Amino acid sequence: MSKTLILEGSRIHDIGSFYDQINGLFMADESWQLGPSLDALNDLLYGGFGVLQGNEPLTLIWRDIAQSRAALGRDATRRYYQDKLAQPQRYHQARIRQELALLERGEGPTYFDIILEIIADHPNITLVPA
Repeated sequence: MSKTLILEGSRIHDIGSFYDQINGLFMADESWQLGPSLDALNDLLYGGFGVLQGNEPLTLIWRDIAQSRAALGRDATRRYYQDKLAQPQRYHQARIRQELALLERGEGPTYFDIILEIIADHPNITLVPA
């Protein structure tokens, strides 16, 4: 039996609030929360903790997806990369600068685009834009 979760895009204003929504949906019964990390989001969608206990089917309805697209667009992505550049001991600076340059030229994916790519990599999850 497939589970259905509803992501409230109207409550997403930036990367932090996106993870607030994800934690509220997927991690409500856990004693810990997912941090703001694309790798952690990908791990979460593989299942094994939170709402997903494996690769069971899941329908994710993303309401107000256009608002989320704007909130997680170029400006949010720029801030994301700039935050990484401010931590040279943790992140590969040349790669981050390259990603930022692509974004600025309109050629690189936004944070929103990357989220959609991650979701698409999980065939058990059906995303329904609403």
